[in-house]
Amino acid sequence: MVRVSSESLTRRFDFRTAVILMLFGIAVASLSRHASADSEWPRFRGPGARGVSDHPQLPDRWSESENILWKRPVPGRGWASPIVSGDRVFVVTVTREGMPESARPGLYFGGNRPKPDDAMHEWKLLCLNLKDGSELWQKTLHRAKPKSARHLKNSYASETPVTDGERVYVLFGDVGLFCLTVEGDNVWSKPLPPCQTRFDWGTASSPVLHNNRIYMVSDSEDESYLAAFDKHTGDQVWRVKRDEGSNWATPFVWDNEIRSEIVTSGTGRIRSYDLDGRLLYELGGSSTINIGTPYTAHSLLYVSSGYVLDKKRPIFALKPGASGDISLADDATSNESIAWCQKQEAPYNPSTIVYGEQLYVLHDRGFVASFDAKTGKPVYGKQRLPNGRAFTSSPWAANGKIFCLNEFGETFVIRAGREFELLHTNSLESETVCMATPALVDGRILLRTGDKLYCIGQPEVTKRP
Repeated sequence: MVRVSSESLTRRFDFRTAVILMLFGIAVASLSRHASADSEWPRFRGPGARGVSDHPQLPDRWSESENILWKRPVPGRGWASPIVSGDRVFVVTVTREGMPESARPGLYFGGNRPKPDDAMHEWKLLCLNLKDGSELWQKTLHRAKPKSARHLKNSYASETPVTDGERVYVLFGDVGLFCLTVEGDNVWSKPLPPCQTRFDWGTASSPVLHNNRIYMVSDSEDESYLAAFDKHTGDQVWRVKRDEGSNWATPFVWDNEIRSEIVTSGTGRIRSYDLDGRLLYELGGSSTINIGTPYTAHSLLYVSSGYVLDKKRPIFALKPGASGDISLADDATSNESIAWCQKQEAPYNPSTIVYGEQLYVLHDRGFVASFDAKTGKPVYGKQRLPNGRAFTSSPWAANGKIFCLNEFGETFVIRAGREFELLHTNSLESETVCMATPALVDGRILLRTGDKLYCIGQPEVTKRP
């Protein structure tokens, strides 16, 4: 019989206890980080412009009678996404006197409207309670007849606002840049002149917030520029001209291991600037219309542009630290600064999404494809979403699934992975076209249709403190 001293048992107990407590502490810290990361959705496509959340309670099934925590009408029209800070949801919209012309879904010609709408409009910011959808406050930021026209499928409120948790920064591209507290108090505003866009399609590029500055791109048929504003005062810090025509892509601030840079997707060139507006590098080869938002994953930067009538519809994966002209040679798909390029695979309106090891592409006409995010090699080619019809909003990902919302209020749920598999489709009633990309926060999906804002979630999320 082997005898074990009480001292030895104590040492073993202390060691095992320390290990258990250490593992418990790691788990708690991980859960805390997870909860914190999922409690804010401060900008278009959320943190890092990624469109990803893995909150375990985020639902993958819903209908008008299932997993709807609340829904409320949203007056007017706006394709901007909702954003969330704490228990507050912020939504921009523009109302008009009388009924507007109804937007039609799908890709088509004939939506140009060369003259501004001759009715009084109000540009508004709404603040709602995340828990029940009740209105906390609303502010009219501008009231006038529009001075610029809009395509039938665009809106006067297509730019998604951004927040730092204390203030909300709202951009209406040819009206002004506005700053309010989260309680609804006006802080400052900067008027912007109306700008002539391609075929009078209107504006859509959202502002971005980085440290103490707001950055915005205004690419038009007039004078295109990138500008930085002090977030506290609204003073313009700098402004640089851009040799560009009209574009609708939101810029992205890339904090990589080498530096911080502002990446802009343009028709003429994809360009990167330092935080003082100096050009770092540029590359050609884009589509003639740019809408998709750049973002980063796996230490690479993903930029895409895919106008449906172009032969050039590239997806680029860029490495950090580039300088000068890094354009690809005609037959090349990579170089020292470009990890890979798929030259004809980008979508038109939706942004691409990286989830896990794969990049997924949602095409406007209802096809999905996937590529290896690090190498660009095809994982699977275009797969049709049955009766998918038309897509504008960008896909999002959660808990091993990819979600694709079409313009008719239907969300197609796809299993993430190397084999294409459509799991099911969720449908909501919508009287008008759905164009906004949802927000994912605290186990909830905030999905804006053409006439309502839905808060989708499992009933259990409302019971948590």
